Amino acid sequence: MKLFNLTNIRLVIMLVVVAFLFSFTSKRNAARKLAKSEVIFVGDNAPFVKQETVNKLLIENKKDASGIEKDKLDLNKLEKAVNAHQMIEKSEVFVSIDGVLKAVVKQKTPIARVFDGERSFYIDYKGNRMPLSANFAARVPLVSGIINKKNSKDLSELFREIHNDAFLKKNIIGVQIMPNGSLLMMNRNFDFRIDFGRMINVKRKFKNYKAFFQKAVLDSSLYKYNKIDLRFTEQVVCTK
Repeated sequence: MKLFNLTNIRLVIMLVVVAFLFSFTSKRNAARKLAKSEVIFVGDNAPFVKQETVNKLLIENKKDASGIEKDKLDLNKLEKAVNAHQMIEKSEVFVSIDGVLKAVVKQKTPIARVFDGERSFYIDYKGNRMPLSANFAARVPLVSGIINKKNSKDLSELFREIHNDAFLKKNIIGVQIMPNGSLLMMNRNFDFRIDFGRMINVKRKFKNYKAFFQKAVLDSSLYKYNKIDLRFTEQVVCTK
């Protein structure tokens, strides 16, 4: 019985010591200051937002991260501040084992640039507006005309279709939204206009255009045309 009690006492003492050491270490670690901050961009986009801009959000306008104690950090708050930036789609903010405050950042992906006569802005991959960047200009189709609640969803789907296709992304450089809702498009290397018509049968129209282009480019006949009409889904009509 005495042996049993002694064993229990020793076990309790060991648990108390371990708990004390853990608590002491945790408090000491929390009181330690950060070594630095680091911003990591992921994805294929060039940096539309500068690292310095994200870094300022992380250190909350302090000169550098080395003056910030770990226990003073609210990582959730910092992550929300970074995510609120108009150029950023999402981020993950954390502190590494070696005391570095890190932000892994995914920027928004612009798929079209709109000029409505007064303002210019991007449409991102999710169909939302995105401001222009002073740091980098994206090579995306330039869109003129009016975008409103009625046509914004269909236009976003059309822009995504262009962005996701290597051929269309390279060749379609402009989209003009006509007052009646039909679209005129411009090709990068040729002077002809593409009469796309209304935003119906989008995939089929682009498929027809790609098939026509790949055939016509072989005999150099593309230089002869002023307009390529895609309104009729069963055929492509060319006008000289």
